[in-house]
Amino acid sequence: MSIVHLRRARTSLVLDARGPGLPRVAHWGADLGPVPPDDLPALVDATVAPVVHSSFDAPTVLSLLPEASAGWGGRPALAGHRERRDWSTAFRLTGLDVADDGTGSARVTVRAADDGAGLSLTVEIAIDPTGLVLLRHRLRNDGDTAYELRELTPVLPVPAVATELLDLTGRWCRERSPQRHPWPMGAWVREGRHGRTGHDATLLLVAGTAGFGFGHGEVWAVHTAWSGDHVTFAERRPTGESTLGGGELLAPGEVVLDAGEEYATPLLYAVFSDAGLDGLSDVLHTHLRARPQHPATPRPVTLNVWEAVYFDHDLDRLRALADQAAEVGVERFVLDDGWFRGRRHDRAGLGDWYVDDTVWPDGLHPLVDHARGHGMQFGLWVEPEMVNPDSEVFRAHPEWVLSAPGRLPPAWRHQQVLDLAQPPAYAYLLERLDGLLAAHPGIGYLKWDHNRDLTEAGHQGRPGVHGQTRAVYRLLDELRRRHPGVEIESCASGGARVDLEILRRTDRVWASDCNDALERLAIQRWTGLLLPPELVGSHIGPERSHTTHRVHDLGFRAATALFGHHGIEWDIGAIDAAQRGELAAWIALHKRLRPLLHAGRVVRVDHPDPAVWAHGVIAHDGSQAVYAVAQLATSVTQAPGPVRLPGLAPHRRYAVRPVAGVPEPATLQRAAPGWLADGGVTLGGAVLATVGLQMPALHPEQTVLLEVTAVD
Repeated sequence: MSIVHLRRARTSLVLDARGPGLPRVAHWGADLGPVPPDDLPALVDATVAPVVHSSFDAPTVLSLLPEASAGWGGRPALAGHRERRDWSTAFRLTGLDVADDGTGSARVTVRAADDGAGLSLTVEIAIDPTGLVLLRHRLRNDGDTAYELRELTPVLPVPAVATELLDLTGRWCRERSPQRHPWPMGAWVREGRHGRTGHDATLLLVAGTAGFGFGHGEVWAVHTAWSGDHVTFAERRPTGESTLGGGELLAPGEVVLDAGEEYATPLLYAVFSDAGLDGLSDVLHTHLRARPQHPATPRPVTLNVWEAVYFDHDLDRLRALADQAAEVGVERFVLDDGWFRGRRHDRAGLGDWYVDDTVWPDGLHPLVDHARGHGMQFGLWVEPEMVNPDSEVFRAHPEWVLSAPGRLPPAWRHQQVLDLAQPPAYAYLLERLDGLLAAHPGIGYLKWDHNRDLTEAGHQGRPGVHGQTRAVYRLLDELRRRHPGVEIESCASGGARVDLEILRRTDRVWASDCNDALERLAIQRWTGLLLPPELVGSHIGPERSHTTHRVHDLGFRAATALFGHHGIEWDIGAIDAAQRGELAAWIALHKRLRPLLHAGRVVRVDHPDPAVWAHGVIAHDGSQAVYAVAQLATSVTQAPGPVRLPGLAPHRRYAVRPVAGVPEPATLQRAAPGWLADGGVTLGGAVLATVGLQMPALHPEQTVLLEVTAVD
């Protein structure tokens, strides 16, 4: 089979394998329909660039692994050498297999070799029922001497109609900040050198047609699924090619393949949508929800005690907090930092993972049992990869630290990183965590933190990020094998380890250490580009945010936290009965809407007023939906334009009502719009999506919640 056409959902992938070299992707994008086999050669030939003056004598081949030997002059997909030789390759096709794996996915395996360079390549391509493409390269050293690999990155072509780029950047407490610009000639390269995914990780690098939005435009996107150093890039060349790609970012000497050894790239997730950014999210969310390891039980409302007690652990106070948590409807109680030996502040104790008997003379059992007695799950904070120099484990084993020979990396939060690629360090952590969970079978959740970058991270004289990342995966995998009922959250100074490879081993992410509801609206909106709501921890913080000092009323904070894995990060023991009652009402609302919020299709509204943001979740059968309309700031106009409610079934009629059971926000005007003053309105889905509804003129930093129910 020399031309392969794969179709799933609204996506087609056409692979041309007629030549002796590596195949090329002739089309990745919109579904082409059932193309007759006899038409495929003409389709493929129609995509071949012409030979022009002052160029190669034959068309340049942009293959699955672009090579200089085929005329490629852009970013190399493979870089490496064997004693300064074999730095350029000319792979020849040795096999191509196409198979249906029985789950609705199609898989293509391409095998190639360059006998002169002593290298063989396997390219694995899968397209799942949603149209999501997963791409991975495997490179094997078939030579007799070592081969130093510097880069191996999967690449896919994007059509010329994609003229704009969108990706994300950020920092601590302001993760997921979008940046958008025209796609110029040259390479737009995003490198993460943090040793973890990073607060500034792009998550998705999106290329799209001019003016694309949440609900319109053709868009192509890639995600590099790797929790260590990585690169994601978009390249547009004067010769006409446009590409997206990504992979692991390797340091010099980090991966050296001995004879017979193989290196596999991280998975590159590639997704196309002809319905804007929401279409990308729909594909990704559907894919993630279909995974065997995706959480299958309702996501428990979680209280984390960090902002209530910090390091001041007192059993009576924590018991009282558990009582109050149960009273308002909390389902999981999490004890944060400060429970282990020597941990009275953040400058000591990390690495000594034993319950501190000076603070907990009877161990953690009294608190675990108390929380469990209320019917709540119990969770515990850990930061296994880190160590304080002021700790027993560091004093005993300073050689366990990731470092260059003869010196420690710069300190960060008074901590260093344990080198888990060293078997003794790995064995110590596995024994401690396994022992902790075995001794406390009531612990059903670990908040797994990671509070510093890996800087100058050396392993036995060589760069160590690759080995550290693999070792962390092994540690998580082994703990999950031994304790399959324990859920794990990926937290890294907030949202610095959010990627689809860590999420193969964890059950949710902590999107940010910032609980300011205004900041969180943006952080959650853009984290949701990749992840469905149930995988994103979203908590109600205190009235005054401890990271921004901004003050918000409970309604705005709760409406923001509603759309995620819901929880509380607040000293609810210090609030009065009225606030506790309102909080309980919001938690009850979340529980009532949870089946919809954690299974429905996410939509975000393209509204012309930047001060108005709207988003919603719609049941896949179109029977119900919930929308939030948030006023971020004052609008230039007296009343912003009507807000459209996209995603509903156009031919069905819907009753739109303000959500009942929680206080309504205050408005600037005494009289609400007529439909709202009447308690709601019934209109067709097409009308709601095209005309929309005029909202009340809200004060800044308030939210209106609307519940939508099909009436026919």
